[in-house]
Amino acid sequence: MALRPVRPRSDLPLAVDPSSRFLGWITALMAFLAALALAGAMLVSDMAQRWDSGLAGGLTVQVAPMPGAPVAPLDERVEAAVTVLRAFPGIRSATVLGGGEIARLLEPWLGSGASDPLLPMPRLIDVAADGPVDVAALRLRLTSAAPGATLDDHAVWLADLRSFAGAVRLAALGVVLLIGAAAVMTVVFAVRTGLAIHRPVVELLHLMGATDRYVSRQFERHVVSLSLRGGAIGLLLAGGTLYGLYRASQGLRASLLADLSLQPWQWVVLLLVPGMLALLALATARWTVLRTLESMP
Repeated sequence: MALRPVRPRSDLPLAVDPSSRFLGWITALMAFLAALALAGAMLVSDMAQRWDSGLAGGLTVQVAPMPGAPVAPLDERVEAAVTVLRAFPGIRSATVLGGGEIARLLEPWLGSGASDPLLPMPRLIDVAADGPVDVAALRLRLTSAAPGATLDDHAVWLADLRSFAGAVRLAALGVVLLIGAAAVMTVVFAVRTGLAIHRPVVELLHLMGATDRYVSRQFERHVVSLSLRGGAIGLLLAGGTLYGLYRASQGLRASLLADLSLQPWQWVVLLLVPGMLALLALATARWTVLRTLESMP
């Protein structure tokens, strides 16, 4: 004889309620949006961390060609800039990038024309610091020793990048909180509607000796079941969206684009979304039922 799973007894026909028909789909939409918001925040954080670790403590010096101007040739000005850099306090190394390296850096924007020898290209010097650097004083020395040299301090726009990443994380948190508030209001509406529809049955259960917690468990099981199913559907849709974005990003050649792939622990965080929605629905349903039953005669 085949064994059948034992299902909890349900005395209320909640599955046929009009309000319950849309609860699962609304939960799926909420899980979809929450997963995308969390994934976006994690991707932006990874991008900021990768740029921060790769560019922190670095400087870039650009020596531009100045044809027709009464200045020394480009190579001489580059050598003068390197001499100033290597003698400046706090500078560990100064390396002049070759033409091929510069062309590869510019290829995402200029295409194959970046390697055209007739294109006047500036010379770039990659500078690594091992201590605090007086950027203002260094900029003055470079301008004096090598006219046409400009200094780019990575710390300035890395600070802007950190601020942007923090703003994205706050925005994602705000979206998740709004989704949680919407989930609470949706569950409250569905539970109160179910109680109004099945009020005669609830009163009959009370006459038969059923407690408020017994009635509450009927709604809790129903709401949690819908929330888990809807959350799983929303998470699957979010995973498909993220995979599609990842596949689309593989065809782009912009090297500064964030890697749209999540780490295993980040996928684990996303997998928690349906469970968190179900727990929120459980707590909301219990609170709503008990508060409503207390006010019933």
